[in-house]
Amino acid sequence: MTVSERRVRVYDDKASLAAAVAARFIKRMRETLAEKPEAHVVLTGGTMGEAVLAAVGADAARDEVDWSRITFWWGDERYLPAGDPDRNETQSRRALLDALGLAPERIKAFPAAGEHDSIDAAAEAYAAELAAAAPEGATHPAFDLTFLGVGPDGHVASLFPDHEAVRDREHVVLAETASPKPPPERLTLTLPVINASDRVWLVLAGADKAGALGLALADANPADVPVAGVRGRLRTVFFVDRDAAAEVPENLLTRERFWTAAHELPEQR
Repeated sequence: MTVSERRVRVYDDKASLAAAVAARFIKRMRETLAEKPEAHVVLTGGTMGEAVLAAVGADAARDEVDWSRITFWWGDERYLPAGDPDRNETQSRRALLDALGLAPERIKAFPAAGEHDSIDAAAEAYAAELAAAAPEGATHPAFDLTFLGVGPDGHVASLFPDHEAVRDREHVVLAETASPKPPPERLTLTLPVINASDRVWLVLAGADKAGALGLALADANPADVPVAGVRGRLRTVFFVDRDAAAEVPENLLTRERFWTAAHELPEQR
């Protein structure tokens, strides 16, 4: 069995981190769309998720991508009314999506509170939408790229340490009703669905993320540190700033399968 590559790329600060990820995203989408008619991308929320999308919008190469051929999904969502400023969808639209002029069917947001009878019904509805866009016999599309943020506790999407959802291997979408951070109600993809993505890019910044990053790279138990269980099919990349990398043992950053942005030539960044 082929082992997915895992990389760490370290940047000086949050601004250079966001700009670098944005540039790489544009390049990756150009390459993907040169090989296939359309792409599926999973977005994340949070400060860095929004910063990366804003940096994409500001990049001079933005219009080199045919965005009309990309369908956007989300890895998780706060179960709040449509348009709420704390929804990941709202943040992503504000940062980039609204400026791209996409057809409505290209933006696959999680259901908002009030659109279904219950949060469980909302989870089932999003799972059905994923299945409708999937190849025959599959439960979800073949995601080309999934973005993830990482919490200080090591959570990804809305998969939290010691919660049943992080252990789930049967469902595509789950309702989380007791999130340790507000709001308590959320919708999330499960870990097997995240790991079915060709590439997973985790973007994290700040000293409060250093412990989670170190545990992830040390292969901690995913039930305790969910980010440790993330593995894209082809490649998993941690894009981090120097503060987040502060507690990563040097041997992990210099092992053959890990390297930093400083080791790249400028044209490779």
